[in-house]
Amino acid sequence: MEHETVLRLGIFLGVLAMVAVWERVAPRRRRSLPRSQRWLPNLSLIAIDTLLVRLLFPVTAVTLATLGAERGWGLLNQFAWAPWVETLIAIIVLDLVIYLQHATFHALPLLWRLHMVHHADLDLDVTTGLRFHPLEIMLSMGIKLAAVHASGASAMAVMIFEILLNGMALFNHGNLYIPKEIERILRLVFVTPDMHRSHHSLLASEANMNFGFNLSWWDRILGTYCPHPAKGHEAMEIGLGHLREPKRCQPLTALLLLPFHAKTGEYTINRRW
Repeated sequence: MEHETVLRLGIFLGVLAMVAVWERVAPRRRRSLPRSQRWLPNLSLIAIDTLLVRLLFPVTAVTLATLGAERGWGLLNQFAWAPWVETLIAIIVLDLVIYLQHATFHALPLLWRLHMVHHADLDLDVTTGLRFHPLEIMLSMGIKLAAVHASGASAMAVMIFEILLNGMALFNHGNLYIPKEIERILRLVFVTPDMHRSHHSLLASEANMNFGFNLSWWDRILGTYCPHPAKGHEAMEIGLGHLREPKRCQPLTALLLLPFHAKTGEYTINRRW
């Protein structure tokens, strides 16, 4: 765990570069905006988010897991598990927490205000996976720490989970062409770009589906699975119906201020039922 930051940063940058190259070589959809108009604000957001997490949180999730193991905190620390069994259980449990967190940010109007920043992107590519308002990142970090503490996940399990979460967020937001036969097999276990793209549909009925980031099981089990967008992946519209002007949802200042003045639209789950 001594080299956690270096390891995570190296893998993050490697996946980011790989997906960015893949998007250029084999894109799934044609872009509606130039990269230069979207990448700078999206990447600036992740820089701000990372800085604030470092400043405001005294411990990382891995550090908390280490303390939990030493002091016997959490459910998994109450039993003698084989390391691989504990790691597998912890990853699955933490993945379910992320699914539930994501659905909650769609269900509650106050939280949706923050999450709108992510969904207001007018295109979908690898940088959309980094585009989250700082307040959402702070809340997400608090939820993650609480989940690690309660579950008793080991430091190794948390490290693996965080690497998977970051890497899959980049991958499944990517504008990537994957042959149908391969994509169909992959989505039996994992959230693929085609599966997650439906979640960024302009249609609220599709945007409130496919909440998973890593494992595709939760959407299937809990009834939030949408196989494909109604208009198809090439013709579907990305973003929010009430935020279509680039000047309102692309510049960095607009993204930081958006939760405080923009309308929530018809997208929260409680508008659906």
